[in-house]
Amino acid sequence: MSVPVSRAKIALAFLMLYLVWGSTYLAIRVGVQHLPPALFAGVRFVISGLVIGAYAWSQGMTLPRSFAEWKPIVIVGAFLLMGGNGLVVWGEQWVASNQAALIVATTALWIAGFGTLGKQGQALSKQVLLGLVIGFAGVAVLLFPHSGSLSIDHWWGQLGILLAALSWASGSMYGKRQPSSIPPLMAAAMQMLVGGIMLCIIGFTLGEGSRWTWTTEGTAALVYLIVFGSVTYAVYIWLLHTVTPAQLGTYAYVNPAVAVLLGWWLLNEKMSSAQIVGMLIILLGVVLVSIKNNNGQAS
Repeated sequence: MSVPVSRAKIALAFLMLYLVWGSTYLAIRVGVQHLPPALFAGVRFVISGLVIGAYAWSQGMTLPRSFAEWKPIVIVGAFLLMGGNGLVVWGEQWVASNQAALIVATTALWIAGFGTLGKQGQALSKQVLLGLVIGFAGVAVLLFPHSGSLSIDHWWGQLGILLAALSWASGSMYGKRQPSSIPPLMAAAMQMLVGGIMLCIIGFTLGEGSRWTWTTEGTAALVYLIVFGSVTYAVYIWLLHTVTPAQLGTYAYVNPAVAVLLGWWLLNEKMSSAQIVGMLIILLGVVLVSIKNNNGQAS
C-alpha cells in the first residue's frame, strides 16, 4: 500500500510545482501594476525567508554563523533573488507574463553554458550545443521587434528579464559548486531573507516607499506569492531528494506553458505568430539541453 501513496504524493508535488511556479508570473504581473517593483519583490522575500527560516529553526536546523557560511548565502541571494527575481518583477511592468516566462526559460540554456566553465566544467555534447544554438535563436525571434508600436520600455523590460535569467543561472552555478554545512532549507530561507533585504534597500533608495499603496489586487498578489511560493519552494526541495534530475527538470519547460495559458485565460494576453514561433524554438532548445543534462546526472 505504501508504493501507491508515495506515487500519489510525488504526483501531487509535481502538480503544485507546475501550476504554482507557472502561475507566479501572472501574480507578479498583477502585483507590479499596483505596487512598486523592488519593494514588492523585497517584502515578499523578507516575509517568506522569515517564515521558512522559523520553520527550519523549529526542526532543529542551525543558522549560519561564520563568514564562510554566510558568504555563499549572500552571493546566491544577490544573484538569484535580487538580480534574478528582481529584474523579472521590474521587467513585468511592461512585459506580459506569458512572454516573461518564455524568456526566463532560457535559464536552462545559460546554466548549460556556464557548466563548461572553471575547473569543474564539463564539455558540451553535440546535443546540448545544438540545444543552446536553437534556444538562443528562439530568444532572438521572440525579442526581435515585430511591430512599430513596440515601446522602448517594453524592449528594456525584455532585456531586463533576459538578464534576470543570466543572473539566476550565474548564482545557481556558483551555489552548486560551493560546499555548505547549512541545511538546504535553512540556506534557502536565509537567501530569501538576504535577497529581500537587498531589494527593500533598493526600493527605499529609489523612493518607492512613498509610492506603496495597499490595493486589493496588489495585496492578493503579494499574499499569493508569499504563501504559495514558500510552500512550493519547500516542495521543490523535497522533490530534489525524491525523484531523478530528469523528472525534476521537466518544470523548465512546463512552467512557461502554464504561464502562457494562464496569461491568455485570466489577463487576456495574446502572442503574435512570430512570438509563438519563438516560443516553440526556445522550448525545443530547452528540452534538448535539459534531457541530455538531466539524463547524464546521477539521481
